[in-house]
Amino acid sequence: MTTAALPAPVVSIAYHSGFGHTAVLAEAVRAAATEAGATVHLIKVDEITEAQWEQLDGSDAIVFGSPTYMGTASGAFHTFAEATAKRWATRAWQDKLAAGFTNSASKSGDKLHTLQFFTVLAAQHGMSWVSLNLLPGWNSSTASENDLNRLGFFLGAAAQSDNDQGAEAVHKADIATAEHLGRRIVEQARVFTAGRATLAA
Repeated sequence: MTTAALPAPVVSIAYHSGFGHTAVLAEAVRAAATEAGATVHLIKVDEITEAQWEQLDGSDAIVFGSPTYMGTASGAFHTFAEATAKRWATRAWQDKLAAGFTNSASKSGDKLHTLQFFTVLAAQHGMSWVSLNLLPGWNSSTASENDLNRLGFFLGAAAQSDNDQGAEAVHKADIATAEHLGRRIVEQARVFTAGRATLAA
């Protein structure tokens, strides 16, 4: 089988959004991944159905998303993470790819801890983590807040949204960074898919 004949990667975005800001990032990941040629499922973890659990099981990659509340992922996302124990027990997500994104009102806001929580969740499932792979922006006198990865995170896409503004105020650079993550997860999924096809040939 040639790589051109391989099916499109299947990417699921499992996320929670409390006030709409994280949903904007989820949509950015979805749009970019779709444009890159993936079949994409957008799944709200606080409303997840059995059919959507099956979509996660059938995905090549799962992207986790949550706001950072009190230094970690939201309660709704933690509830979802605990519910994945059934998949953990059967190794249903083993060898899938994983990535993540988060948002908080503060520029740091302990978002790193949320991304690390995602990586541990992925590791417990035997998944392979896909990093952001962007150099940090906005870290010199000639840089700009409009740079990609303006907050300087490496594990995943991180955004900052003022707590007195709605989802429409999510920073354009943070949206673009989430789009980058969407494209990157599809690129890596294609590499993994092609590798598996080669080994099976």
